[in-house]
Amino acid sequence: MSDEAQTTTAGDAAVQPLFDMFPPATYEEWRAAAEKTLKGAPFEKRLITKTYEQISLQPIYNAEDIASLPHVNSLPGFAPFVRSARTLGYVIGRWDVAQELPYPAPHEVNQAARDDLPRGLTAINLPLDRATLQGLDPDAAPADLVGAGGVSLASMEDAAALFDGVALDRTPLLILAGADALPIAALILTAAERYGIAHDQLQGCVGADPLGALATAGTLPLSLDRCYDLMARWTAWAQTHAPRLRTIAVATHGYHNGGANAVQDLACALATGVAYLRAMQERGLDVDVVAPRMLFAFSIGSQFFMEIARLRAARMLWARVVEAFGGGEEAQKMRVHGRTSAWTKAKFDVYNNMLRATGEAMAGVMGGVDSLHVSHFDEAWGLPDEFSRRIARNVQIILQEECNFIRLIDPPGGSWAIETLTDQVAQKAWALFQEIERRGGMAAALSAGFPQAEIAAIRNERFSAIAHRREVIIGVNMYPNLKEKPLTVRPVDHAAVQAERSADVRRVRQTRDSQACQDALEALAAATPDRMVELALAAARAGATLGELATALAAGDAAAPTVEPIPAHRAAEQFEALRLTADAYAARTGARPKVFLANMGPIPQHKARADFSTGFFEAGGFEVIGNDGFATVEEAAQAALASGADIVTICSTDETYPEIVPRLTNLIKSSRPDITVVLAGYPADQVEAHRAAGVDEFIHIRANCYETLVRLQQLKGVVA
Repeated sequence: MSDEAQTTTAGDAAVQPLFDMFPPATYEEWRAAAEKTLKGAPFEKRLITKTYEQISLQPIYNAEDIASLPHVNSLPGFAPFVRSARTLGYVIGRWDVAQELPYPAPHEVNQAARDDLPRGLTAINLPLDRATLQGLDPDAAPADLVGAGGVSLASMEDAAALFDGVALDRTPLLILAGADALPIAALILTAAERYGIAHDQLQGCVGADPLGALATAGTLPLSLDRCYDLMARWTAWAQTHAPRLRTIAVATHGYHNGGANAVQDLACALATGVAYLRAMQERGLDVDVVAPRMLFAFSIGSQFFMEIARLRAARMLWARVVEAFGGGEEAQKMRVHGRTSAWTKAKFDVYNNMLRATGEAMAGVMGGVDSLHVSHFDEAWGLPDEFSRRIARNVQIILQEECNFIRLIDPPGGSWAIETLTDQVAQKAWALFQEIERRGGMAAALSAGFPQAEIAAIRNERFSAIAHRREVIIGVNMYPNLKEKPLTVRPVDHAAVQAERSADVRRVRQTRDSQACQDALEALAAATPDRMVELALAAARAGATLGELATALAAGDAAAPTVEPIPAHRAAEQFEALRLTADAYAARTGARPKVFLANMGPIPQHKARADFSTGFFEAGGFEVIGNDGFATVEEAAQAALASGADIVTICSTDETYPEIVPRLTNLIKSSRPDITVVLAGYPADQVEAHRAAGVDEFIHIRANCYETLVRLQQLKGVVA
């Protein structure tokens, strides 16, 4: 035996007894030690977190938690694909950097794409404006729809301008086309022809999602049956002529932005996907043709581990669905696009949005997205500039190049916490999906208002938690920065955009062969299903506009459905409204509404409640006047009156309040009865006495901060 081997063996023998000296602790022993540290506080209350999905997050997980879960023994690239749909994950194929380019004019989108493609952008992600999604030309749409949310696309000339100088044969597209993808696809395919790009060279997704459009808009430009007819024709045609293009999208951004939790979001995705599979089968398409042509698009929220689990559960459940439809393993693989959440982004302290988006992007990558958009930090205000686009794009590149996620396959795989959460999310989402199926499927459930009501309940729960500051939004309802400088933003001028885009459409109509275009549109309106795509392409080549294509495809259609729409919200919007109201007051009067802190006693006596009060009022845009404390109520009253503040908040301890509060309140209100006196804290046995002494409000950790601030803004004339 060599000296090296002897040394190693001796070392191993010497180390072994150390492990024997420290036998592993049991969960029961750990819990006993934890409860001792809590000093009597309930374990379940302090260490177990109940999520909006009604899942109890444990403070610690063990191997026993995943011992009976069958999916943990699977491998990447193999059913049920929980660990990845690709055997080597990102090692030989990175996720696509698919940043949205939300500018309203085609030429501006093109300029941004040409700037960003050499700098890390790898896919062209084109959000469409609301007019385009509704099949309306810009001169026929209400002005507020033109340029709203994305690019206005009305003609083949627009599509050609979009892709000028872009290598479409090497650059994937991502276009969520709403109720009907065919008019959009016709414009894009014919524009590609102009650049010598064959249909079979195009890749990515130009996907129809009528149920998603119905949920968010509340109506469709076509009947649902006609939407499915067109989806089937587009899918069947693409199978032969554009095999690298996906034609069906299942986007859940509308549910997420409506406040849905991860379980609701996933259940709606499954129910929508099943509805599309059934509709395509009814129109003669096989599941092995349809499922591979589907793209699922999820928003990724701030609950890091929950979001990773949701994406992993999504692949697992979709594989189960497709298998039940008779689909093979290749068809069972879910293609996932991720988008960092719009719900979580705030208008104030906007650079925090960079941090939020980074965490969400990392969750998306760890969850195994195939493409990703990272929100620009000023998304809640308006259009991005080159700087905000660059920062958002570089988040992805840093995750790839510096964090080395391209060298790992399923990094969370085997984690006791994430594997447990994956199973819990999957079970709950499957149960809710089955409930939607029992109600007749996604379309019937939307018509009955079931998903809307379920999501509204969670949205209200979220807003309540935010109002009470149980859910913290840094820079908004906690730690606001009233000294931040306003961000220079570029909002969309819808009237100007409509005027420019209407002129573009008029030029197209004036330069085309009107008779040839009319003949092509009449042929399209009378088309048999097997020639629908071919004739749509012919009409686009003849100069037909998007609105004209949509009208021809809707010829003889039945009435469009209507449902209660799911409104889009952001978590911060209520407190942002308070801040904007206070900002407007300051602009009118020259100063913010003021709150004076009557801090009583030495600093240790009042500091905790003074700090709490400062954050509480600043969340509503109030200027808080602080101090190091007063020795007597007379000094405090004199300073409060001299401050000119309309609100005075008394900060001290419950023990000192009985002596301080009545005298101080009397001194203040005897001079200025209009002043509102607030007490920091809520000493339950003293509340009635303090109210009788003249205290108007109590602020404390359980108070509804938002409602209190609304009430005070209204009382003090802050609201115009």
